[in-house]
Amino acid sequence: MMHLHVESIGSGPDLVLLHGWAMHSGIWSGVRDQLSQQFCLHLVDLPGHGLSPACEPGTLNHLVEIITDILPERCMVGGWSLGGQIAMELALREPECVQKLVLISTTPCFAKRDNWEWGMEHKLLQLFLENLKLSYAATINRFLTLQMSGDRDASRILLQLRKHFFQRVEPDPDALQKGLEILQQSDLRDRVASIKQPVLLLHGENDVITHPAAADWMHQQLSQSQRVMFPHCGHAPFLSYPDQFVTCLNEFRTHA
Repeated sequence: MMHLHVESIGSGPDLVLLHGWAMHSGIWSGVRDQLSQQFCLHLVDLPGHGLSPACEPGTLNHLVEIITDILPERCMVGGWSLGGQIAMELALREPECVQKLVLISTTPCFAKRDNWEWGMEHKLLQLFLENLKLSYAATINRFLTLQMSGDRDASRILLQLRKHFFQRVEPDPDALQKGLEILQQSDLRDRVASIKQPVLLLHGENDVITHPAAADWMHQQLSQSQRVMFPHCGHAPFLSYPDQFVTCLNEFRTHA
């Protein structure tokens, strides 16, 4: 069993938060203190990110298996972007453990396909993969900028993203590559309707990485779901609207 870095703070119902590709758990620092007043908060660094060591083979199934080992017995799991796909798999595999699910800027299928128009162009994901090997810093900066596209406060939020990103050591290059491969290949659409837990969908209206229509589609597929769209917001609503984000999670905790 590998040792994942998990920061636990606060008291109350257990809430596990999973960050997105290339980031680390420091990304939640803007909402960390508020959430810890209502939850026992568990902030996870995915393998090869932040303070967690890399691991092989780094597939989606492997990541889910590793995180399953650190889940509290009964918890709410929130995942942002790639972390949301991991959260969906956890909900499907561990329904007794994962009581509620929060999907933040998440899609069941990141890549555009013939029957899925709301994904990123495959060639763009491939370009990120190729450029990682050529210029890590430039590629990461382009990805951070893309996340803030369409946000009314893009410059300020981008500064926050860059600040959080560089707070910890650079992600493991192999873990970054494996994460991009998951984004290219993963497709959970045929399993979304099997998620029976209450689900909160939080999404930016102007998200260009995970299209808002993907959240609408999941909302229709899920048997128990609530959907909140944040106006003038890109890929990181917890940075653009921290107070509203916390309120949404608190209300979901008490009423869902």
